[in-house]
Amino acid sequence: MALRAHGAHAGRVRTEANGTATGPVARFLENPVVGMAPWIVFSLLAGPGRFEIAVGIALGLTVALVVAGRVVHRGSSWKLLELADVVFFAALAVIGALADDGTLRWLETYAGEVASLTLTAIAFGSMAFRMPFTLQYARERTDPSVWHSPAFLRTNYMITGVWGLAFLVSALAGGFGDLVLHEPDNIWTAWIVPVLAIVAALRFTAWYPDVVRARARGEPGPGPASLLLPLAGLLVPVGIAVLVFDGGVWWLGVALIVAGVLLTKALQAGT
Repeated sequence: MALRAHGAHAGRVRTEANGTATGPVARFLENPVVGMAPWIVFSLLAGPGRFEIAVGIALGLTVALVVAGRVVHRGSSWKLLELADVVFFAALAVIGALADDGTLRWLETYAGEVASLTLTAIAFGSMAFRMPFTLQYARERTDPSVWHSPAFLRTNYMITGVWGLAFLVSALAGGFGDLVLHEPDNIWTAWIVPVLAIVAALRFTAWYPDVVRARARGEPGPGPASLLLPLAGLLVPVGIAVLVFDGGVWWLGVALIVAGVLLTKALQAGT
């Protein structure tokens, strides 16, 4: 995935000779999206009647990923996101177990937004301290000689910032559904908008480093069409979901399906 070294000389990947594990499992665990997976799962699952399930799944996923990371990368240091995962979801599990009915209802309603805002703070806070959290993952896959290069640092700032914005959008959408619409399970604020924000961040994480590497080689690289193509394709299932779950605006579902098909064809022609 995305956070490899950038530029012609910067494409050198660390090998077993200098202590970094290799193989598909190692590459998977070196992806910053893995560290965000418990937050993504929790923010999408949390809701009325689902708090305990969401916390249990997120905490179990956190433990599994941390253990796998220690096994694959023996002696590796803890990452900021790993520490945040363990502390946040362990604390939520304890609070949920001890909470009275009123507190539990509050958590069921707002825990998703709390998680999204917490990760937003982690993203922008790590940037403010000049250590965007994706750097710790990127350095495990790159030669130390490129760790301080402007392109490498700028790429990690950009990707970390995009993830911060994605979770901020998710938190604002959830807050609007809870506080304004008074519908915690509103299909738009609880599902469609957060999913689109996360998919956009995922796509940017894969797309932007390729752009940086191409520029370093003096090549045009992938254009905006390749960035937007997966989002355009996602409009079709979103339209179907609107037709199935929000029949009151069936016309919007039809419009999204048509727009998704037409945009996908247009963007495919431009790639």
